[in-house]
Amino acid sequence: MSEPSRLELLRFTRRVVEQQAGAALRQIDGWIATEERREAERRRREEASLPRPEWLLQHGLNPRNIDAVHTCDCWTVEGSDRCRPVSRDQAVEAIRHQVPACTFCRPDTALGLLE
Repeated sequence: MSEPSRLELLRFTRRVVEQQAGAALRQIDGWIATEERREAERRRREEASLPRPEWLLQHGLNPRNIDAVHTCDCWTVEGSDRCRPVSRDQAVEAIRHQVPACTFCRPDTALGLLE
């Protein structure tokens, strides 16, 4: 039996490294999936424990700009990451400072600012 050539040894080494790298990537992907599940569960627990806000301010792409005031159950901002909860007084103050009220959920009516 003859000794393998240098080229055959290099190809064999490449296959071994490829298998090891694939196994390492699968292991890391498993760790990532586990951590994503933990984060999702943590977020679910936090959301379940926090009281639901009554009023929301929707920010524009520039977080300094406020685009609109919404009620907490407005379908137009459901799941939006550009909204933050505010108190009733803050919502009233925003509307008084010319921040538009959402035309769908009508927070200005709910706040008693319009009849």
